[in-house]
Amino acid sequence: MTIVVRREVAVRIHPPVPGTLAQAGLLGGLGLQLGFGAAGWITSAVFVTATWVLLSRALGRPEFHRWGPADTVTYGRLILTGGVTALLAESLAGAPHHAVLIALAATSLALDGVDGQVARRTGTTSRFGARFDMESDSVLAVVLSVYLASMIGWWAVAIGLFRYAFVVAAWALPWLRGSLPYRMSRKVVAASQGAVLVVASTGLLPTTVAQALVAVSIVSLIWSFGVDVRHLRRTAAPELVPGYRSA
Repeated sequence: MTIVVRREVAVRIHPPVPGTLAQAGLLGGLGLQLGFGAAGWITSAVFVTATWVLLSRALGRPEFHRWGPADTVTYGRLILTGGVTALLAESLAGAPHHAVLIALAATSLALDGVDGQVARRTGTTSRFGARFDMESDSVLAVVLSVYLASMIGWWAVAIGLFRYAFVVAAWALPWLRGSLPYRMSRKVVAASQGAVLVVASTGLLPTTVAQALVAVSIVSLIWSFGVDVRHLRRTAAPELVPGYRSA
């Protein structure tokens, strides 16, 4: 009974307040230092609000037990991604801050994997932590792909949209919601996706080289998602697969 009470209290007293304040502080500091226009301020407000709402909902679910140190690292990465998002909005509005955007994105990418190591070493791995990490990665990938697309062509947005296209497909096809086994190649492809986005976005590479890197990354994503889809299709319950007819 005591353990249950402690878990319930942990959920109630640990809304993402410190992280939200840190996020608002970073975005506010960037806005004042760099002179954000309307696009940057509005994007900052939306990002902070959306993060608060989504995390509060996740922390209130029955399956959530506690906030671990690895989750704090992941939240730190998400805070940096909020800065990248605001700077993207400023860039699209005609006020780019390229060096700062790349610095924040590179730092967030460098911390990718640290949260996983912290979770394993502290024995605090959880489904929430894995999902939180994945969603943080996906947001950064989308934001960077849009920024990169503005430099080398809008087709590059595809590199950041693969996971969300998969999520949309899973709404229509329930068999895509099955469990996937661990696969190292999936992690390698995901990690290389982030590296390609950051390196290509620096502007240090010739446009043709950046385009080639992105094209190779997209092909690798098609292959990786294809492997997962094939596995899910093969292991799905027959009644979930289109074309199934019961006896």
